[in-house]
Amino acid sequence: MATEHFSTRYHDLDTWPSLDILSAFYEGQLSAVAAVRPSLPAIAAAAEEAVGRLRRGGRLVYAGAGTSGRIGVQDGTELPPTFNWPDERVVYLIAGGTGAIMQAVENAEDSVEDGIAGIRNNNVGPNDVVIGVAASGRTPFTIAALKEAASRGAQTIGISNNPDAPILEACSHPILADTGEEVIAGSTRMKAGTAQKIILNLLSTLIMVRLDRVYRGLMVNMRATNAKLRRRSEIMVSQITDCDDATAVEAIRQSDGDLKTAVLIALGASPGEARGALERNGGNLRKALADFSKSS
Repeated sequence: MATEHFSTRYHDLDTWPSLDILSAFYEGQLSAVAAVRPSLPAIAAAAEEAVGRLRRGGRLVYAGAGTSGRIGVQDGTELPPTFNWPDERVVYLIAGGTGAIMQAVENAEDSVEDGIAGIRNNNVGPNDVVIGVAASGRTPFTIAALKEAASRGAQTIGISNNPDAPILEACSHPILADTGEEVIAGSTRMKAGTAQKIILNLLSTLIMVRLDRVYRGLMVNMRATNAKLRRRSEIMVSQITDCDDATAVEAIRQSDGDLKTAVLIALGASPGEARGALERNGGNLRKALADFSKSS
């Protein structure tokens, strides 16, 4: 298993000057980024299928143990504030339970029963998208969760850092980032973890783009929950519509904070017209703008 290999290149690592050690770590991180590139087609294919299921009301389910589980939580928790993804449509299956997010529960990853139970207890079904992450690609908890999810008709995505890993055979969408041996043998929180984080970022963000939650590279579904984000919302409305700040602020007020609606209001639509255009076009702002332009 490549991620567990000991590299003779680093056998005297602890005797090196600090800058040389950091340089080795840094080079490892760069190689982890490069390892993701070959997986882009697989990520795109997984995202495209996920979009159809999620449009039917499905959920994103992250499954993993240890570092891999925590990286899944890190990715998923950013979706509600960034894209206004419903909190109830993100599920986390962590070996050892939620307590394992803050404190390692090292033996929990071996429980096949817990992996199966997590899927069953959350009533995973055909509209759900289950993402299993395991650096080794052999974690029993995660593989069991994927297999149980597949038996229930869910889309299953498996992410591994080792080629020919069982997890890649246990899912409908295998994604491999072959990061190879770690600078510190077996410390997959480093190279492998970096690659996993990138893959999940790419996957979930592409899904959100395809679900019409991004327009012109802007987070038009964002939740403005603090002063910084409220100001960002005003700037986005101004950028899209070329209006002044006062118009943007008033449009956001009339839209009750919904940015897509605010954009249409800033362009002259009434709140009712704006909401109607968005409803007719499935929440797609680009199409709603064209619709409103034709009718005005």
